[in-house]
Amino acid sequence: MKIVVAYKWAPNPQDLEVRPDGTVDAGRAKPAVSEYDPVAFELARRLADATGGEVVGLTIGPAAIDTPLARKAALSRGLDRLVIVADDALVGADSTRLAAVLAAAVRSIGDVDVVLTGDSSIDVAEGQVPLTLAGHLGWLGLARVAAVEAADGGLVVERDLPAGVSVLHVAGPVVLAATADAVVPRVAGMKDILAAAKKPVEALALAALDVPAPGTALTTLATARPSQGERRRVVLEGPTAVADLVAALDLAGAR
Repeated sequence: MKIVVAYKWAPNPQDLEVRPDGTVDAGRAKPAVSEYDPVAFELARRLADATGGEVVGLTIGPAAIDTPLARKAALSRGLDRLVIVADDALVGADSTRLAAVLAAAVRSIGDVDVVLTGDSSIDVAEGQVPLTLAGHLGWLGLARVAAVEAADGGLVVERDLPAGVSVLHVAGPVVLAATADAVVPRVAGMKDILAAAKKPVEALALAALDVPAPGTALTTLATARPSQGERRRVVLEGPTAVADLVAALDLAGAR
C-alpha cells in the first residue's frame, strides 16, 4: 500500500499579528509543519506499518518551503520519502489551485492507494483542499476521519460526525482528512531527525506537471476582523431579549 501524506509548511499562528484593518502580518512568523498535519503523519505511519506499505510526504508552495529544515521536519515524522513542488508561481494560490497541483503531483507519484491530510491548514483553515483534491483525482473523499485501518482488501474508516460515529468499508483509492484529535502524534527524537537527513527527496517542477489552467480568477477585495461584538449586541437588543434568552434555555433543558 502506498500512502501519501499531503501537508503544508506554514507560518506558526502564534507568531502572527493581526493589523487594525484585519490583515494578517506573517513577517515575524517562523514556518513549521502545519499544526493539524502531524495527525495525518501518524495515521499514515500506523497504516503503513500494518500493511507493509510506504509513506510518501507531499508538500507544495512557494520556493521558500524547500529548505533543509523543512525537509527534516517532515521526514522525521515517519515518512519514507518526500516529494516537493516548490515554485513562486504558487504564492497566493487559492485552495482550488493548490488542490489541482496536489492532484497532479499524486498522479506523478503513481500507484497511490490513500492520500491522508489534516483537517485543514493552520494558517488559512478553510478545510477545502482535501475534498477538492479528491474531486480533481476522481476519487472518494471523506472528511472528519477519526480512525482508519486495513481490512478485507480495503480500508475500514471511522468518521466522527455531528449525528454520531459512522464506520465505513472503502474499496479503492480515497482521500481522507483526519480530525485534529484522531490520534496523538509521536514526537520526533534525535534518532528520527538524524535518520531524516538520509531519506530520499524528490523535487518536482511545477511546469512539468499536468495541471489544468484555472477557469476562474479569484481576487480578495477586503479583509476585516469578525464583528462578534456587534452580533452580541443584536442578540441582546430590545426589552424582551433577556426573557427570550431565558425561555430558550429552559426549553433546551439548560437550567
